Amino acid sequence: MLVKEIIKIFEDFAPLSLQESYDNSGLLVGDVNQTIKGILLTIDITENIVNEAIENNCNLIISHHPLIFKPIKRLTCDNETQRCIIKLIKNDIAVYAAHTNFDNVIEGVNAKIADKLGLVNRKVLLPLANQLLKLVVYVPSLHAVRVREAIFAAGAGNIGNYDSCSFSTEGYGTFNANNFAKPFVGEANTLHTEPEIKLEIILPENAKLRVIHALLKSHPYEEPAFDLIPLQNTSNRLGAGLVGDLELPIDETKFLNNLKVLFNCNQIRHTNTFGKKIKRVALCGGSGSFLLKNAILSGADIFISGDFKYHEFFEAEKRILIADLGHFETEQYTKHIFYELITKKMPTFAVRISETKTNPINYL
Repeated sequence: MLVKEIIKIFEDFAPLSLQESYDNSGLLVGDVNQTIKGILLTIDITENIVNEAIENNCNLIISHHPLIFKPIKRLTCDNETQRCIIKLIKNDIAVYAAHTNFDNVIEGVNAKIADKLGLVNRKVLLPLANQLLKLVVYVPSLHAVRVREAIFAAGAGNIGNYDSCSFSTEGYGTFNANNFAKPFVGEANTLHTEPEIKLEIILPENAKLRVIHALLKSHPYEEPAFDLIPLQNTSNRLGAGLVGDLELPIDETKFLNNLKVLFNCNQIRHTNTFGKKIKRVALCGGSGSFLLKNAILSGADIFISGDFKYHEFFEAEKRILIADLGHFETEQYTKHIFYELITKKMPTFAVRISETKTNPINYL
């Protein structure tokens, strides 16, 4: 198993194109063609994590937070990041970060939090914009099914919980092949009219190259006519945060106490309780205060996240209960997403979830 094969599994699930502009996800250290002996999964990379990888013969570390986030101008031993990079290179250990791209897929970081809470009817809290295209292609009628199925297989035609979505219109295409053409139908220098199907299919931006390749490979024409149209529609499966419902309403205080147990919290910072039941829950792993207005608009009774500043708690204005569990606490189960992704494809591969504590925050 090569590093690039693991990367493909991760980026098929959460393409790097979904990461935020400030982020640095992807392969940060190492060679994509390196053979993997073992994989260590972690939230952060520290010197202790690197030592754990060395001790357990793991030559690939997959972390949620990128080791290299700010530009590095020199490699000395002045700080922990530089010391880690030097030790990683000396021991031939590759590093891959899966950060905000995993935040921005509905099955990612926030899904694991929602699983712990048992949420149903899940939706993205702030859908990503400019992530959808509409493919319009003209196909000879007898070949429309084959081309459509190839496009679906390449990742197009998904709308929410539905797949294989398309729209077809019958019509006639005309063309006149010159002496250099090799027309599939018709004769050179003769205007030809062909019964055609116009197919319209939605696809995510990150699947564009795969879909075009599948279209060209399956289409019988030498020069297929097609359009890719950017859409302003948003996808309900791509974006920041998540909102869902509990199966049964629960008392606020009881719910907060449940959170402490489920997320191993020493404490929870929260706004005043209202004495009502919690039914709809909004959440965002890590730093999610920027989504507070979206959480309120979603009709959520509580917003669970981390890293709220003092004055941001006032912005709840008695419209929603804020529960700040902590950055690490809300993202701690991301390692298990990584584990499930790998072991689903390779059940017997050597994958280790780190046992090293990396949360830099302590409570007294």
